[in-house]
Amino acid sequence: MSESFVAAEIASQPACWRRAAEIGAGGLGVEAGERVAVVGCGTSWFMAMAYAALREGAGHGVTDAFAASEAPLGRDYDRRDYDRRDYYRRDYDRVVAISRSGTTTEVVDLLRGHAGRAATTVVTGVAGSPVTEVADTAVVLEFADERSVVQTRFATSTLALLRASLGEDLGAPAADCARVLELPVAGLAAAEQITFLGRGWTVGLAAEAALKLREAAGAWTESYPAMEYRHGPISIARPGRATWMFGPAPDGLADEVTALGADFVSTGVDPMAQLVLAQRVAVAMAAARGLDPDNPRGLSRSVILAGA
Repeated sequence: MSESFVAAEIASQPACWRRAAEIGAGGLGVEAGERVAVVGCGTSWFMAMAYAALREGAGHGVTDAFAASEAPLGRDYDRRDYDRRDYYRRDYDRVVAISRSGTTTEVVDLLRGHAGRAATTVVTGVAGSPVTEVADTAVVLEFADERSVVQTRFATSTLALLRASLGEDLGAPAADCARVLELPVAGLAAAEQITFLGRGWTVGLAAEAALKLREAAGAWTESYPAMEYRHGPISIARPGRATWMFGPAPDGLADEVTALGADFVSTGVDPMAQLVLAQRVAVAMAAARGLDPDNPRGLSRSVILAGA
């Protein structure tokens, strides 16, 4: 069997990250102090979650992430009803949207509906796509676009771009990525079930790792903020299953998981490189199940709703 598109796209990520980081280091026009809403759908939403946590954590300003279909943007408050309006306000100075294809209906509609209310910036993989026509500023990562339905390198390259725009050096993460491309994944791919955990900005990465396994291999996976795992979900940990931590684990959690018989997976590489490892596990699981990871069941490259 020939190599899938997604497998080749996964392998290209170190170079894509370095290229995206060069662009991001030049700045994206998102100013420190701006109140920013970051939106996307599916994988793009999870990258939005990671960036929002990183930006606010770095002191650049209030940053919230939303699924594009559920973003509570442009809320209006009546001063007569709210004595402390400034405390409660949730309007934003800028909306940053992420859309690989640039055609996703919810993202296009949100940007169009928000025109004139805030500055809008979009990161996409396709020049001339609908989102580039309705956003004030477009950053196009054509080199990271993909043939596979399952997103891998566009998502991580977008996050590399955004991390670099915050002043991060992506050299070490890209080197970690190259290393995990050589690691064996057969053992992890044989797990009956994997739960992914994160803290802070890696909550979004954990959610994305779980999505990759569901999309490519139809696998049973879950994801949670790590501190929430003890509040019920840990009950499914047992032999033949794995709990995979993105970033440093809460004290004592590894021991609790292994006491229940499950494997606890944690690595010392950059969490974004861990996501690449999870992508490889998803492809290996798909192969073991006789599935085509480039064309997952029920999915298409972009969700374009009827009447859009």
